[in-house]
Amino acid sequence: MAKKKDSTEERIVAVEEALSKSEQFIERNQKILTYVVGGIIVVILLFFGYRKFIMLPKEKKAEKAIYKAQSYFDKDSLDLALLGDAEGNPGFLEVIDDYGSTKTGNLAKYYAGVCYMEKGEYEEGIRYLKKFSSDDVYASAMALGAIGDGYVQLGESQKAVGYYLDAAKTQANEMTSPAFLLKAGWVYETMDKWNDALEVYEKMKTDYPKARETRDIDKYIARAKAKLGEL
Repeated sequence: MAKKKDSTEERIVAVEEALSKSEQFIERNQKILTYVVGGIIVVILLFFGYRKFIMLPKEKKAEKAIYKAQSYFDKDSLDLALLGDAEGNPGFLEVIDDYGSTKTGNLAKYYAGVCYMEKGEYEEGIRYLKKFSSDDVYASAMALGAIGDGYVQLGESQKAVGYYLDAAKTQANEMTSPAFLLKAGWVYETMDKWNDALEVYEKMKTDYPKARETRDIDKYIARAKAKLGEL
């Protein structure tokens, strides 16, 4: 019993010593700790203040600014969508310049990239699409695939394949992945890389058997095998 009591007392003493050391540390470093805690509070207040009083109002202005450009884009009026109109409505490029740090400004980069692609200005299209980023996996995949299309038009097949495969791997799904894999297979064919093409086609057949793009996949597999002398 005495041993148990001694053990309890020892624990109490140890705790008291630890508390005493903590108090001494706080007393010695009180000024520094005050600055650190104060600094953390200031950073938090600045973050929420910046978000509430600067970013949110700016986002609303950006949403209003991009509306007309999106309307022109829907009507295939690409120059007006990019550059704006005579009535003072901004195009995507101006929205990017004024609100590039907002979500809407980021979206304008995607629109601008697609506009340039449609106009046949592939290098500019690729440049803007590479600036676009999104948490939406579908949007990300479409942007990567569009970059691949641009590189195909520029005759840079290896880069195109890389972007198609990246697009297919971006949250793999039956809606977008088979289409980009099929494009990658076609480009591999133009490069006479039939092993790679066959691998892509077989992946499509295994992973996405019900996809629309996979309906004729046996034909592509047979062609690749014939080129490789496997039939």
